[in-house]
Amino acid sequence: MTGDMSLAARQAPVDRATSIRRVVERFAKPPVVIGASVLLFWLACALFGNAFVPFDPYADDLLSTLTPPDGLHWFGTDQLGRDVLSRIIVGSRDILLIAPLATLLGVVSGSLVGLILGYVGGLTDIVGGRILDAFMALPFVVVVMMTLVAIGPSNITVITVIGLAYTPLVARTVRSAVREQREQDYISAARLSGENALSIMFLEILPNVRETIMVELVTRLGYAFFAVATLSFLGLGIQPPSADWGLAIAEGYGFLTGGMWWVVLFNSGAIVSLVLATNLIAHSLGAFEDSP
Repeated sequence: MTGDMSLAARQAPVDRATSIRRVVERFAKPPVVIGASVLLFWLACALFGNAFVPFDPYADDLLSTLTPPDGLHWFGTDQLGRDVLSRIIVGSRDILLIAPLATLLGVVSGSLVGLILGYVGGLTDIVGGRILDAFMALPFVVVVMMTLVAIGPSNITVITVIGLAYTPLVARTVRSAVREQREQDYISAARLSGENALSIMFLEILPNVRETIMVELVTRLGYAFFAVATLSFLGLGIQPPSADWGLAIAEGYGFLTGGMWWVVLFNSGAIVSLVLATNLIAHSLGAFEDSP
């Protein structure tokens, strides 16, 4: 027994060093660096945007309505003469608050459900799996829209509805990962040593499915950015007078036929940059998870 403990003690630093190296390799990949840089840029805009915007994003200037991009207004002005660049910078605040909170709610609740169903198994897993399949059969956008129409749009309701809509999607993925881990030898050893179910789920299995959960978190975040913007565009998400990007696209959409494209183009580009950034990170994390 003493020899085994000594061997484990000698191997621990090696395993720790290997884990650190793998983490560094993961986050040093160019797609991750690019994606993280874009996210950090928008996070800085959300936190400190008011300090460096060139114009007041909420000040109307009816003498400069729908001015095309020029040396003064780099991204032009909207239908009320407000500087588009300033509004895009400040408008990042709401989407970068709502989307991550909704994602966190969905991933935490979905991971808990998947962890319980995957470990308990049996009839509980069968019934729970059927319930998850039933919820997943419903179109995501339709469910979210109908719910928001019924209870009314607000930041809290958008966070709650999107988070709950993500729960079955995350739960199914985590459930599959937990079912694989449940059959491993270390779980049998934990049971024989007298560990209870909660200890096995949260101390043994959860650390071994954390990479799956991390990939789900980043992937769902990208979808959440798009979902929040879509709901705002439809009038069911973030409400005026916010400078939200989805609202700006909805307000400027009608001017496209008149050749006034800049409001829609630049706000759409901001949304695309967020979604692509998170997808780059998620793809790299998924590739890392599949690598030996």
